[in-house]
Amino acid sequence: MDLIIAANWKMHKTTAETVDFCQALLQNESLFEGVKVLVCPPFTALPAASGVLRGSTIKLGAQNMHWEEQGAFTGEISASMLLELGVDYVIIGHSERRHLLGEDNRMIRLKVKTALESGLKPILCVGETETEREDDATEKVIKKQLVEALEGLTAENVHSLVVAYEPVWAIGTGKAASPADAETASSFIREVIRSIYGPKTESNVYIQYGGSVKADNIGSFAVLPSIHGALVGGASLEADSFGTLIQAARKAVIS
Repeated sequence: MDLIIAANWKMHKTTAETVDFCQALLQNESLFEGVKVLVCPPFTALPAASGVLRGSTIKLGAQNMHWEEQGAFTGEISASMLLELGVDYVIIGHSERRHLLGEDNRMIRLKVKTALESGLKPILCVGETETEREDDATEKVIKKQLVEALEGLTAENVHSLVVAYEPVWAIGTGKAASPADAETASSFIREVIRSIYGPKTESNVYIQYGGSVKADNIGSFAVLPSIHGALVGGASLEADSFGTLIQAARKAVIS
C-alpha cells in the first residue's frame, strides 16, 4: 500500500500564494514516486490549485463540505461544487471543526455518506483530547467517533475511506504523539473497522497520522505497520518543507 500524505493548509494562502506553492511543488513531482500527494487549500484557492495541478500526479482535496446538494446553507459548499473543480478528497470531522465549530458525529456521518455517494474520497478525522487521554478514554472516544460516523454504511461504501488519527493535544502544539502511541491508536482503528466490515475492507483503508508532523519525525510514523501516511498542517505551508517531508517518508519506507 502506497503512502498517502495530505497538506491541510487550514485558513492560509491566497490564490496567488497557492499558484506559487503548487508550481514549486511540481518541480519535485518526480521525487514523490510511490506516494499519493494531496493538497487541501481553502475553498477560495481550489480553482487556482486545480488549474496548476491538472494533469499531474498530485491530487486536490477540500477541507470540508456540506451533506446537502444545495439549499439555504449560507457559507457552505456541496460535493458537486467540489467535483466540478477537480477535487478528489475531502477532509471531514477535523478536530477544529468538532471542537471550535460544534460539529457532532451525526453531522460528520451525513458528510461522509454524501462524500462517498458523490465519488469523493473522505478523510475522516478522529482523535482524543488531552483530558480524554489522561482519563484513559482514547479507545472509547475513537470507537464512538468511528462507529457513529460510519453508521449505515456498507463495506462497498467505505472502500475509498481514509481515516486520519489526529490526537487533538498534538495538533499545532509541536508535541507529536510517540510512534508507539500512534501505532496503538491506529491499530485500534483497524480493529474497529475490521469488526464492522471484515478484514478485506479493513486492509483497504488508509490510516494517516496527524499532529505536529515534520520532516524530521515523519519517518518514524511512515514505517509503522498500521499507518500509511500523514495529514500535515504547519509543515505543509511551504513547498520546500512539504516536499522534503514527502521524500523523508518515502525514504523511510523503502530503506
